[in-house]
Amino acid sequence: MKQPRYQQIAIDIASRVARNDFTKGQRLSGRSVLSSEYGVSPETIRRAVKLLEEEGVVTVATNYGVIIDSKEKARLYLESTSSVNDVSQLRRKLSELMVKRSRIDDEIENTIDKIIDLSSRFSFSDPQKKYDFVIGHESELLGKTVRTSSFYQTTNMTITAIRRGNETFLSPGPDVVFQEGDMLSVIGHVQDVEHAEEVIEGE
Repeated sequence: MKQPRYQQIAIDIASRVARNDFTKGQRLSGRSVLSSEYGVSPETIRRAVKLLEEEGVVTVATNYGVIIDSKEKARLYLESTSSVNDVSQLRRKLSELMVKRSRIDDEIENTIDKIIDLSSRFSFSDPQKKYDFVIGHESELLGKTVRTSSFYQTTNMTITAIRRGNETFLSPGPDVVFQEGDMLSVIGHVQDVEHAEEVIEGE
């Protein structure tokens, strides 16, 4: 759940105290200035300051204003908020991203299957077909990434998947590093197969 705005402001002020933007004994700007700086109401600033006062980060002096009290308390406050709230939020986000990635992987696999199916059914109009190759120990791809190998420019073929043991990288990104034993599934024209085989298998 997203933090209330006053808590976000309290964390921001505490962060500024922790990194010495404010020093002990320094007076903060008034509520009206802070509310303008953060784009919120004075009441939101009041709640943020009250929270920091409760945590011992600042002291509110009558007829004077908000005074920075403790850098150490600011650090402790940040640790208590970031270690609980940020980690739980990141875990939720990771879970959501993994679900999305799974759906995208399924879509990619289905699209690849359709391409292969259409390629086999209409081979005269689209001569591109799927081929599988295994990276050999003499392959010039070893240690290179998809990007640095310039695979498409070199072979005129497109990598649709890399199988490595029990793992499958569908439509692998540019930073995936080729390893010996990887099985590459590629799509291309029959006239490019022999050259691609030399590049991938190292024969």
